[in-house]
Amino acid sequence: MIIFTSQITPRLQYIWNFISHELTGKDVCITEDTKFYVSQSGLHINYSHQRLLNNEFWITPHQLLFERNIQQHEITCFEWNQLKVFFKTKGDIEFDIAAASFYLMSRYEEYLPHQKDIYGRFAHENALAFKQQFLHRPIVNEWFMHFKQMLQSKDNTFQPIKKSFEWLPTYDIDEAYSFMYKTAGRRIGGIAKDFFKGNLKRIIQRQKVINYKVSDPFDAYEWMDKLHQQFQLSPKYFFLVAHKNGKYDKNILPDNPALIKLIQQHAEKYSVGIHPSWQSGNKISLLKKEINLLEKIVNKVIKASRQHFIRFTMPHTFRQLIQNGISDDFSMGYGSINGFRASVASSFYWYDLEKEAITTLLIHPFCFMDANSFYEQKQDALTALNEMRTYYQTVKQVNGRFISIWHNTFLGTDEKFKGWREAYKTFANEMKA
Repeated sequence: MIIFTSQITPRLQYIWNFISHELTGKDVCITEDTKFYVSQSGLHINYSHQRLLNNEFWITPHQLLFERNIQQHEITCFEWNQLKVFFKTKGDIEFDIAAASFYLMSRYEEYLPHQKDIYGRFAHENALAFKQQFLHRPIVNEWFMHFKQMLQSKDNTFQPIKKSFEWLPTYDIDEAYSFMYKTAGRRIGGIAKDFFKGNLKRIIQRQKVINYKVSDPFDAYEWMDKLHQQFQLSPKYFFLVAHKNGKYDKNILPDNPALIKLIQQHAEKYSVGIHPSWQSGNKISLLKKEINLLEKIVNKVIKASRQHFIRFTMPHTFRQLIQNGISDDFSMGYGSINGFRASVASSFYWYDLEKEAITTLLIHPFCFMDANSFYEQKQDALTALNEMRTYYQTVKQVNGRFISIWHNTFLGTDEKFKGWREAYKTFANEMKA
């Protein structure tokens, strides 16, 4: 596969390499040399304003990939193969699939002035995918499925790579235990809070847990291990190791032997990553300290991360992760609604739009999180299970990677989350059936 263009830019090189990897598994040859382009064999894609060959696949480009600034673009969506598309153009396809994919995957709109939610994050209501009602679909992958067929029709020697569907279960451990191993101050504060709320049942339960008469309601780890063994799952865990507690950082502290033991036990069996504290988002120096601490606990280099509360800002958060040795980030999704934030169900390298540079940070998008279903979408366990099933089927249809986020809190025995662990086991059983 060879691509001709009038000008090779970092944006153009980035997105066409991604498209090529999705379609062929290889880097693409991009050229500005007309003679070289014409002389080559195989599939020809002309990404310019003038047709060069009768048998080439011709796309007249939108200006986005040739720009070097960030500006507001007027976007009008229309239907193509029953899918929403934009950046209408001429040629052998009705829209600029490369520019549209780049716009969504680079999170271009998050660099523009926008409304923030109550946590200071990009509000999902701003997103084109939400406004145009395709947030629930990995629409970039769906475009590629049709694009692949069009390329094969143009050149029957073109052989796309066969991709396989994958489910990657991941877990955020940001509150390892509900009652156990808390400081005296936090324990007393919890009892006082329950007392003033008239929650006598919880006070009694707390005392039973502390006296080792019943297990902690958030201690789901043995149950989770058995589930992984039963269904042969290889999950990834993200641990919060904040140096002190805060409004949004409620885990027991990392100098507590119980948390150290818990982390080490999981690091022996599973892949682990850092779950940067809320405080580290306000004080950059804390991120390095937390990564170093986790590395010391597990005696391994930490390369993976997922933001606590899915709190990140373009491009600053990702730059900080790169500066601190993180190579894989699992935060690309919303902490306010389930769906595809970058409209894709494949991993991709982050493009720093301000620096116009391809980076070394590999982004792994998720589309389902239990906390979104429960707290934001107000779903019960069965409704959430059906939603998870739908995302699974949607991603499977494009042979993508389905990444889910669950918390130990939902998989324990807390009455608040009754039925959720059963729903999760049902899903795991269906996945491996």
